[in-house]
Amino acid sequence: QVHLVESGGGLVQPGGSLRLSCLVSGSIVNINHMGWYRQTPEKQREVVAAVSSEGRTSYRDFVKGRFTISRDVVKNMVFLQMDNLKPEDTAVYYCNTIPASGSWGQGTQVTVSS
Repeated sequence: QVHLVESGGGLVQPGGSLRLSCLVSGSIVNINHMGWYRQTPEKQREVVAAVSSEGRTSYRDFVKGRFTISRDVVKNMVFLQMDNLKPEDTAVYYCNTIPASGSWGQGTQVTVSS
């Protein structure tokens, strides 16, 4: 079972950028898909971006062109570069395997507000 620690969130103005990081205990080499999820009090946790073990990426339409997911198998880390942030991107962001493992990190809060 993996242990996940997210970081990099914060308060940013609309149009700004943040880079989220996820440190994964244990090797991610053999994990097929890693993803970033987000959750708000109004919505269930949802996947926003995914990256395969071969480096193929996929995105939900509402972040496509603004977010970029990447993974570093040497450092066992997964990243989410978020550009042109919008107020509706405000959420707690988590990383996890896809499908999600039963173990979630604490998440990192992203707040987009002027």
